[in-house]
Amino acid sequence: MTELHLFADLQSVGTPTLWAVTIAGVLALLVLDFLVTRRPHEVSLREALGWSAFYIALPLAFGAWIWSRYGSKQGIDYLTGYLVEKSLSVDNLFVFMLLLAAFAVPAVLAQRVLLYGIAGALVLRAIFIALGAAALQTLDFAFLLFAAILLVTAVKLLRDALSGHQQEVDINKMRSVRLLRRFMPVTEDYHGTRMTVRIDGRRTLTPLALVVVAVLATDVVFAVDSVPAVYGITEDPYLVFATNAFALLGLRALYFVLHAALSRLVHLTYGLSIILGFIGVKLALHWAHGIWAGVPEIPTPISLAVIVVVLVVVTLTSLRATRERTPGEREIVVERR
Repeated sequence: MTELHLFADLQSVGTPTLWAVTIAGVLALLVLDFLVTRRPHEVSLREALGWSAFYIALPLAFGAWIWSRYGSKQGIDYLTGYLVEKSLSVDNLFVFMLLLAAFAVPAVLAQRVLLYGIAGALVLRAIFIALGAAALQTLDFAFLLFAAILLVTAVKLLRDALSGHQQEVDINKMRSVRLLRRFMPVTEDYHGTRMTVRIDGRRTLTPLALVVVAVLATDVVFAVDSVPAVYGITEDPYLVFATNAFALLGLRALYFVLHAALSRLVHLTYGLSIILGFIGVKLALHWAHGIWAGVPEIPTPISLAVIVVVLVVVTLTSLRATRERTPGEREIVVERR
């Protein structure tokens, strides 16, 4: 039997016009967020709930449009990919929470730091999505490579969860922070939203610059995991970008809504490990099916069901395990020096 080629060209619903409108919309929402945070202030729960509702309704409405315009398959692919990216972004938020606490970021500056992290994550995801699409078009074993990345990540997450390492952030050991401190002096105090100040005629970094760089460094790690994960759901680069963008845009507001609850999601890492491992197996089977037609594939509706069940179970078990826990108890941070 002649070996089957995995694919010819990637099929995408993204026309040039749709890409242009989507990118323009994402940029407009980012500009809006920067305008909202131009004057540092503590975010009230009411404000956070309002923005969170907007950033949940928007991607759901977009998904309904995708479903009605392009059919149920694309609609389910989008919904499943969005759910995967949103669940991964919650883990992203927990790391952001630890970084903000470790750097003693003032409450009025927290949303500006988060916004820099989100903007950086969007840029990195766009780069990784383009690289992923190129790999899928040129490498027959790209799906197997993505599967390996996800399986390795799943094992690492499981090991970290069992050892408790995912709860620790030591900023003095972060390479990006140590590198900055080696080349430039750093002030002890924050100076509003400024990242540099001039002291005694010398340009000096503020702690805000350090925390922004630390957040951007974590964005790289999360991009390596999340992009292969959503490519395991759909091969459409446009849907991959849309799910990533919508999942990230609402993180600023979601952080302040879930801040107290994040510390109680003690089993989330186990759930993410299961989800990434499952998608890794799905990708490996998809690669094998392209060579041996008898190898079964996992349909996206089944993937959606598995992801929903895993997220519901780990959320319920987490809340049950932390019924007597004081909010924030899960955090393990070090003092800023």
